[in-house]
Amino acid sequence: MLRKLIGLAAVAGIVGLAAFWFLTAPESVPASALAAPHTVNLANGKTMFDAGGCVSCHAPDKDDRTRLGGGMALKSPFGTFYTPNISADPKDGIGAWSEAQFVTAMIKGTSPSGEHLYPSFPYPSYQRMALSDLRDLFAYLKTLPAVTGRARDHDLPFPFNIRRTLGGWKLLFLDGKPFTPDATQSAEWNRGAYLVNGPGHCAECHSPRNALGGIVPGQRFAGGPNPEGEGWVPNITQKGLASWSVKDIAYLLESGTTPEFDSVGGGMAAVIRNTSQLGAADRNAMAVYTKSLPAVDGPPRPPKK
Repeated sequence: MLRKLIGLAAVAGIVGLAAFWFLTAPESVPASALAAPHTVNLANGKTMFDAGGCVSCHAPDKDDRTRLGGGMALKSPFGTFYTPNISADPKDGIGAWSEAQFVTAMIKGTSPSGEHLYPSFPYPSYQRMALSDLRDLFAYLKTLPAVTGRARDHDLPFPFNIRRTLGGWKLLFLDGKPFTPDATQSAEWNRGAYLVNGPGHCAECHSPRNALGGIVPGQRFAGGPNPEGEGWVPNITQKGLASWSVKDIAYLLESGTTPEFDSVGGGMAAVIRNTSQLGAADRNAMAVYTKSLPAVDGPPRPPKK
C-alpha cells in the first residue's frame, strides 16, 4: 500500500511538473505576424521612443539621448535589476535582433534566446502598443549609435532568480490584449488613453502593487510606494488632481512645473525630459485622458517622520 501511494505521488509530481513546464513556457511572435508590408515612419518611431521613456532607463548620460548602453540599477522589493544595452550594437545590444524578436520582447516579455524577461521592463503596458508603432520604434532604434558593453546580471535572491516562474506571473498579469479605442470617446481622448496606457506606461509607477508585484486593478493610477523603495508616487486620478485643469496637466508634461509653480523631481523629472519631446497635441491628449480618470482612493500614505 505504501509503495502504491509513493508511486501515485511520483506520478502526480511528474504530471504537475509537466503542466507547470507547459503553462509557463515563454511565448513568441512569429515572423509571419509581421508579413504585411509596412512603410517605416521614423518620425513616429521617435514619438514612440520619447513616449516610451527609453532614455530614462537605458541612457546613462542624460545629456545624450542617443546612447542606449543601459547598465542602470533599478531597485525593487524583489532585488536589483540592471537595464540592458538596447543600442544598435550587434553583440552587446539589439543590433542583431529581428523585427519579430523585438516585437516579442515588447509584447510577450520573451528574449531572443527564449527566456522570460523580468517585468521591470514594462511589457505589461507595451503589449497595448500597435504593431505599426512597434515596427517604427524598432526602425528608429536602429538609427541610433551602437554602444559596446553589456550590463551586469540582475542581483536577485532565490526564488526570484528563477526565470521560469515568470511564466506563472504572466498568466496572472499579462493578458495579451492590444489597446482598443473607446467608440464613445473622442479621437483625442483615445490618443491620450493609448499613450498613457501603452508606450507611456504611466500606471507602472503610479499604481500600488500586490505581494506578487502585479498592479492592483482597482487602484490603477492611485499612487503608492515608489517601486524603487524611496518616497511616494502621487495619485493621478481625480482624487489627486481634482483641482488641476487639462491645461495644467499638459503644461506639467511640457515643463515639469505644477500649478503651484513647484517643479517635479526624482523619477518624474526623468519622465518630463521625455514628454517634453512630444508634440503639443500628444501632451494635450494625455492630459485630456488623465483628467478623465475617476477619483480612486490609493493606499494610505505613511505619516512623515
